[in-house]
Amino acid sequence: MSDTPENPSHADAPAPAAPPVPAPGRVLRLPSTRASAVLAAAMLAIGVAVGAAIAPAPQPSFASQHLPALIASLAAKARADASAQASTAAVQPPPVSAQATPTPAASAPASTTSSPAKSTPAASPSPSTSPPSKSTPAPAGSTGAKGATLPPVTSVWLIQLSGGSFTEALAQPTAAPYIDTQLIPAGTLLSGWSALTGSAFASSAALSERQTDFGATPPLLYSFVQPPCPEGAAGAACAPGTPGQLTAADEFLKATLAQITGTAGFREHGLIVVTFATVAVSTAAGLPAGASTATLTSKPPGGVVLVSPFVHAGARSSTTFNPSSPTQSLEKLLHQ
Repeated sequence: MSDTPENPSHADAPAPAAPPVPAPGRVLRLPSTRASAVLAAAMLAIGVAVGAAIAPAPQPSFASQHLPALIASLAAKARADASAQASTAAVQPPPVSAQATPTPAASAPASTTSSPAKSTPAASPSPSTSPPSKSTPAPAGSTGAKGATLPPVTSVWLIQLSGGSFTEALAQPTAAPYIDTQLIPAGTLLSGWSALTGSAFASSAALSERQTDFGATPPLLYSFVQPPCPEGAAGAACAPGTPGQLTAADEFLKATLAQITGTAGFREHGLIVVTFATVAVSTAAGLPAGASTATLTSKPPGGVVLVSPFVHAGARSSTTFNPSSPTQSLEKLLHQ
């Protein structure tokens, strides 16, 4: 009997077969982050809804009351800041605008120059090149477009005659020959003016602010009143309402004007205003002896005559006089 075992030895046994390799299967993919967030939010919302349904409602807190308004205000402020930044960026000039090339129309007038910067004023004049007449103030004494100025009247003589009016004097030339043949042709007659108007005009002419600039001589106003007609038989020749009253006024005016017009002050800057007044003796007004009164009235108009180197000789004017604004009348009646 042989010593060899019946079973084959370990060395001669065949090797065990290797386990089979499993075939590769599908890889499990996890949901994306966005999907996970959506699912989590949905689950949270479901949980909150369920909790709200089964639990009592909590008391409103400070955050629940004010947080929405705070968020809305912050969002509005953010939108406003964004709009402001957008508008600021929109109005900023482009970086190359300062080096813009002049247009042909602007450079055409300056074809003889080599600098393009000098061609811009030629095409678009600046406001400083406008006519100086619109920006330069008018000189003192100027009255507007016509360029009329007030004459240098600084001495005014107001003569008040005793009588009715210049209309009556002109209607009786034999009673007042000087007024008819000398005064009226040498001056400007304003038959519609009253004695009060003539006095106001004389004061305005003397006190006009524009006249004080013509020299160092201050404005002066002299007043002359015809002596009253004597009372009683001595005054029969010059009684009111008679031709003798006009004759007395005519003679007084002739003598007074001769003295005034012969002075250098009248020839250089003088004005004479002649009008009629009601002249009375002192006893009629209760005044001391030797005094007299002169009453200036507005109706009926006695008329006024202006005599001056600055008036139109022989003129008859219908110019009105406004004491509150005398400059216009002075400019119309007086000239250089």
